[in-house]
Amino acid sequence: MADGLRIGLLGGSFNPAHAGHLYVSETARKRLGLDAVWWLVSPGNPLKDKSTMAPLGARLDGARKIAGRDPAIHVSALEQQLGTTYTVDTVKALQRRFPGVDFVWLMGSDNLEQFSRWRRWDEIARHIPIAVIQRPGSILAALNAPLVRRFGMVREPREPMRPPLVMVLDGARNSESATRLRLLGR
Repeated sequence: MADGLRIGLLGGSFNPAHAGHLYVSETARKRLGLDAVWWLVSPGNPLKDKSTMAPLGARLDGARKIAGRDPAIHVSALEQQLGTTYTVDTVKALQRRFPGVDFVWLMGSDNLEQFSRWRRWDEIARHIPIAVIQRPGSILAALNAPLVRRFGMVREPREPMRPPLVMVLDGARNSESATRLRLLGR
């Protein structure tokens, strides 16, 4: 992999993948000048009910179907390949494996509310810049999020992007959510 690339990492269960994931990826790519976005489809999420989780293969297929429209999005089960369960370990493993790549962690603002429940969340912020893309229903999440209270936030991309850096990016919003799709049986 070429040094100097800037790659966004969008991790999650993708249960199921939806247009909101695509929106976060496209917004981050445009606003941050990303060369690519990797969707890291997690084998399991310790914070989610396993009984509602579709099999990994089905979630990967669904993510590939949604991302198939965009050649800059690469869908993978890297956490399964790396043998990692937690984001902090995945980020460190990728940074070791690709030392010349500048990674940026991407997430919708709906995840910001519970980010402090992630294992060693503050360590994640010290290892990788974080871009939070505003999503409907969670616009005010940044105001009280422990991540923002601890590290502050900026509203425009900052160069160089060195952690700890939390960027809250706004733009046209997409309201699609995996929870709503599961409730609708899709």
